[in-house]
Amino acid sequence: MTTTQPAGPAATLSGPVTTGKIIEPLSVPVIGLAAHGYVEQEFFASGTASSYEGVGTLGRDGRWTVKVDGSAPYRTRIVVRRPADPARFNGTVAVEWLNVSSGLEAAPDWAYAGDELVRAGYAYVAVSAQALGVVGGRALLSVPGGGPSGGLRSQEPARYGTLEHPGDQYAYDIFTQVARALRVPEDVRVLGGLHPRHILALGESQSAFFLTTYADAVQPGTHAFDGFFIHSRSGGAALLGAGPAPPGPEQGGVEIRTDLDVPVFVLETETDLGPLLDYGPARQPNTSRFRAWEVAGTAHADAFIVGPAAGLLGCQGMVNAGPAHYVVEAALAALTRWVSDGTPPPVAARLALSSTSPPTVARDALGNAVGGVRTPAVDAPVAALSGVAPPGSNVLCTLFGSTVPFDAATLVRLYHDKAGYLWAFGHALDKAVDGGFVLGADRPALLAQAQEVQFP
Repeated sequence: MTTTQPAGPAATLSGPVTTGKIIEPLSVPVIGLAAHGYVEQEFFASGTASSYEGVGTLGRDGRWTVKVDGSAPYRTRIVVRRPADPARFNGTVAVEWLNVSSGLEAAPDWAYAGDELVRAGYAYVAVSAQALGVVGGRALLSVPGGGPSGGLRSQEPARYGTLEHPGDQYAYDIFTQVARALRVPEDVRVLGGLHPRHILALGESQSAFFLTTYADAVQPGTHAFDGFFIHSRSGGAALLGAGPAPPGPEQGGVEIRTDLDVPVFVLETETDLGPLLDYGPARQPNTSRFRAWEVAGTAHADAFIVGPAAGLLGCQGMVNAGPAHYVVEAALAALTRWVSDGTPPPVAARLALSSTSPPTVARDALGNAVGGVRTPAVDAPVAALSGVAPPGSNVLCTLFGSTVPFDAATLVRLYHDKAGYLWAFGHALDKAVDGGFVLGADRPALLAQAQEVQFP
């Protein structure tokens, strides 16, 4: 794996920034950094970035050829969270491409995996890679009460007034240059003197679309990252800039190229295989450098991520309360082992489909998905968990899926009593932990949740 500085320009990092007030990337689950021995600082990253143009056809196999198309100056921000004690650092830096789908910058992979990141001693860097988050524009998703975003510059001009972003066609190289800077000896001060052995790229939803394009078009030339965690991507990929557009699902989707020299881990939810994101046409076999998990009982976003905001967003019924964050933590740990010592992650069955047109996840008699990564939520269920939202949901809420709790009669029929349920749950949990799909460190939390289930 890459352990030395890849060739090419690195971002100039300055800071820590102390003027004005920091705008934290959105994350509903709050992790007390100080309580975990972590510190947070913000830095500015600047330089001259290149844009890329596709050469020839961008095929569905992802083996794309690109060339530099232009250059422009940039100045953006990164947020660094790291162990205060260097002895706690596990040697891996997780670099997240911040999500801007709502118009405000969010850190969904920090939200999903933050407990594991601080528990295992990762350093974490959030990158304001896209123009919308920095200088504003119109968001991909419509949020009630929202409108065009002004970006960081307008939210807190005293702190961010000097930022500039030339456009998303430059985002790929900005992301590259930040990764390079994290390996430069004179710039490791932003990590508190920590010296990374491996740097991983993380991105969820829209950010995953960009990381798909990055892996296929940019990584082969830059070798900037030692592994990729691509979370809840669609069947297509983000635009590169000038040149041909990547194929969409109607052309068979976009695969991750199989000739990369670093591991790529793709994690998909039930929602991602549905008609909105249509990941199905991009499915591809596992290889020595590619692994995909499709997780039963999960949605593109869920109650853990959205929290009480679901009602404010106009969502009907209960949004998905599935186990996605526990599986994301296990996936991140598996990717880190893969990068560190070559141990590949476990292989999981894919979700079964009852139809491909429209794409529909197959369900058992209780309403839960068939196949995929299995957890106690679907193998010892107390509700039907789906990536499909109730009919009539607005576009945003269609990403949140649904939860339909079983009635008392169903619970008694399945488990007889609370003791029977706890036995079934514990057996399913053991199977998930032994299979590598849930971390043993999360066992107490899951058992505590099971104890809270009420029986008649």
